[in-house]
Amino acid sequence: MHVQEWLETVPAVAVYALVGIVIGLESLGIPLPGEIILVSSALLASQHGDIDPVILGACASAGAIIGDSIGYAIGRKGGRPLLAWLGGKFPRHFSEAHIATAERSFQKWGMWAVFFGRFVALLRIFAGPLAGVLHMPYWKFLTANVLGGILWAGGTTAVIYYVGIVAESWLKRFSWLGLVLAVLIGLTSMLVLKRKAKKTAAATAATAEPAPAPAPASVSD
Repeated sequence: MHVQEWLETVPAVAVYALVGIVIGLESLGIPLPGEIILVSSALLASQHGDIDPVILGACASAGAIIGDSIGYAIGRKGGRPLLAWLGGKFPRHFSEAHIATAERSFQKWGMWAVFFGRFVALLRIFAGPLAGVLHMPYWKFLTANVLGGILWAGGTTAVIYYVGIVAESWLKRFSWLGLVLAVLIGLTSMLVLKRKAKKTAAATAATAEPAPAPAPASVSD
């Protein structure tokens, strides 16, 4: 069933809760389609007056911030063994190459990696736990987490809602385009990160290769 058609069958309170929970779990580190749920819910709000876009955006923002914070706490306590465990459970998302790419982003950009990671599908899953594993100062993490969560969740809700209002005559077709766009953005982000991860893995493997042993010196008679 189409995501938006399914959302139409549940009450507004359930939609708010679903958006907050799904985005929270995704931010915590569980691969879930948080962006698709948010886009579909915002489009639904533009068609049905019983769903308040302000409450929807607030629930999405709260889920993003709380989920990331819980992920940070889990990552700080679990450390690298946690990443190894996640790699066994979700090898496509938490492979060593993906973790290496995300770690390099954190080392290079610091708290900005948390902020901008909110807008990238794969980094959105990594940001909280990895920031905890790397022991990023909590005040830096919290600042980037709150700003990024509000801007991403609230901004996405506002943009999709008002575009839906303006384009009411072709809203049903737009709902498909909105979902396709969200999926394409997510896939593009993952492909870019996957390509970078392969390069990182190749560079790491090349560095780890032992240098060839020197040839034995000839002994003169």
